[in-house]
Amino acid sequence: MNTKGLLFDIQSYSVHDGPGCRTLFFLSGCPLHCDWCANPESWKLSQKVMFASSKCKHSKGCTRCKSSCPYGAINFCDDELIINWNLCRKCTTFECTKACFYEALKLCGKYYSVDDLLKIMDRDRQYWGENGGITFSGGEPFIQKEFLLETLKKCKERYIHTAIETTAYVDTSSFLEVMNYIDFAFIDVKHMDRDQHKKKTGVYNDLIFENIKALKSSNWKGRLILRMPVIKDFNDTHENIKKIVTFMETLDLFEINILPFHRMGDSKWTQLGYDYLYKDTEPTSMYTLEHIQSIFLDHDIACYIGHETLF
Repeated sequence: MNTKGLLFDIQSYSVHDGPGCRTLFFLSGCPLHCDWCANPESWKLSQKVMFASSKCKHSKGCTRCKSSCPYGAINFCDDELIINWNLCRKCTTFECTKACFYEALKLCGKYYSVDDLLKIMDRDRQYWGENGGITFSGGEPFIQKEFLLETLKKCKERYIHTAIETTAYVDTSSFLEVMNYIDFAFIDVKHMDRDQHKKKTGVYNDLIFENIKALKSSNWKGRLILRMPVIKDFNDTHENIKKIVTFMETLDLFEINILPFHRMGDSKWTQLGYDYLYKDTEPTSMYTLEHIQSIFLDHDIACYIGHETLF
């Protein structure tokens, strides 16, 4: 097969996304559009333009991007580059990113073959150590199921430890098929209430919980850790945490990772021409995280805070 996948980032030497040292592959495309998302460039399964105004040299006379744009989406006002994003998002050739010598206009997303990823794994494998391997993240890796599955099968042939970070928002048969090739999984639980979940992510949570239950009742031998980003005034309430506890106890799940909210995705929203609703929200306090942790611990559920825990 000559399947290709669209990735928006690859990171080597990560110690926060599964056991040991790992190589992370970030796949484009996501069915959820969370208001606080740190990777909004992952939402669409397509390449896209990002604009970093701090790198722009128009104030020094550069206008190369404007003449290269076939849609007339780029203009200048008072030495400032202005993009008409409605026009820009129609583009499929991205001439402006080729014309910009300063990487102010950058193409986000690159197509890779399975063999391309295997070469990267061969390069990094010597650094993984005994417990390391690869992790697929996103976006939502299941959006590119065929590419994901083909790559995972090759990993298993090479005895590579596989992990995934997923919303589990995918049809159950596809979910279980892919999970047969996964050794370690983070599955997001963003809110227990279906209406609140849809309000902030764009989708209901029913399918997510159905898939977690289906995985737990299958013969899957991997390790599952639920994961929840702690978002103020959304899912950090005592009521929501207790519902997660009940859900986990019902399924005999005993590990969860809570992540503090941060604003590190703010600049990406701006570079994509989006408005970021959480730009004034403060990072989650350690007091809040430890309080939530204590609720899980009181019910004999291991609760890991942040990315600093080696899994």
